[in-house]
Amino acid sequence: MKHGRRGPAFWLLAAFFTLFVMFLYGPTLTILVLSFQGPTGGLTFPLVGLSTHWFYNLFETQLVGDIAGALKRSLILGVVVMIVTMVISFSAGLAFRSRFRGSSVLFYLAIASLIVPSILISLGIGLLFRVLGLDPTWYTSAFGAHLTWTLPFGVLIMLAVFNRFDRRYEEAARDLGATPWQTIRHVVIPIVLPSLIGVGLFGFTLSYDEFARSLYTAGTFNTLPLEIYGMTTNITTPVLYALGSVTTGVSFLVIAVALVSLAWVRRRRARHGSDAGKAA
Repeated sequence: MKHGRRGPAFWLLAAFFTLFVMFLYGPTLTILVLSFQGPTGGLTFPLVGLSTHWFYNLFETQLVGDIAGALKRSLILGVVVMIVTMVISFSAGLAFRSRFRGSSVLFYLAIASLIVPSILISLGIGLLFRVLGLDPTWYTSAFGAHLTWTLPFGVLIMLAVFNRFDRRYEEAARDLGATPWQTIRHVVIPIVLPSLIGVGLFGFTLSYDEFARSLYTAGTFNTLPLEIYGMTTNITTPVLYALGSVTTGVSFLVIAVALVSLAWVRRRRARHGSDAGKAA
């Protein structure tokens, strides 16, 4: 038998992976390239000149839309949703470690919104606010709608984390005289922190690019996905591509911050481990 020969299965998988990468990154790369069109460039190839004109134009006053305001609202909403998702998911993970009356019903209610179409969630929340005589806004109704999307994922992740959690660490801390709060702060949180950072990253990205659950709940002022959708019917210049490049850059920046945070947590653990070994 000859070594190094690759059969049809290998080439089939290679072709599938190539197509997957093209569909995943091809549109992003296309938008990135077209965002550097010259001042007289259009929405399609070929490039007419090469400049950063449309990036500067992006932050100027537009005839249609409020890009800066929409970006600011989406960032604020995403950060607040991220924090709330992390806190509630962590608390739920702690609570569901012990069976309590109604825990199964509460669990299924928490994840039920994952199987309901997002547009129906948005429509229902928007109608509820109007029935109550309240105006839907991005910081009230949209905030609640986004939580119905991020919390189920956060809860499921933290449940999986705590199912693998070794409770002997907590018992050792209590034997050494730690209070319940000290045990959570100095033992539980440091152990689950990488997963908690992942929940936060997940919550932010889900909220930041959510369209359907914002459609009927954002009110008068759009979030960024709604603003981009509106611009597709009004803007006919590469400024739309510049906006796509900037928002993609923000997403990669958030991912980089999360990765740096995880690396910091690992280094801190390694340093504490080495210090403990030297002390022993």
